[in-house]
Amino acid sequence: MGIVNIDDDLHEQVRRASRVSYRSINAQAAYWIKVGMLCETNPTLSFSEIMGRELDSVGVSAPVLAPSKA
Repeated sequence: MGIVNIDDDLHEQVRRASRVSYRSINAQAAYWIKVGMLCETNPTLSFSEIMGRELDSVGVSAPVLAPSKA
């Protein structure tokens, strides 16, 4: 485990986001790092596709909603 230095503004954003998502500040930063790494290494996939694959990999079957009719 190590220390990551980030600027104060980014730390404040992580702190605020952690409250919304009910994660610790460290867990929120780790989540953003992992998602960012997945997005960079899978540039042809959408965020939804990446998250769907991650959920599938741990046995979570997320429901897929039909497009809404406007």
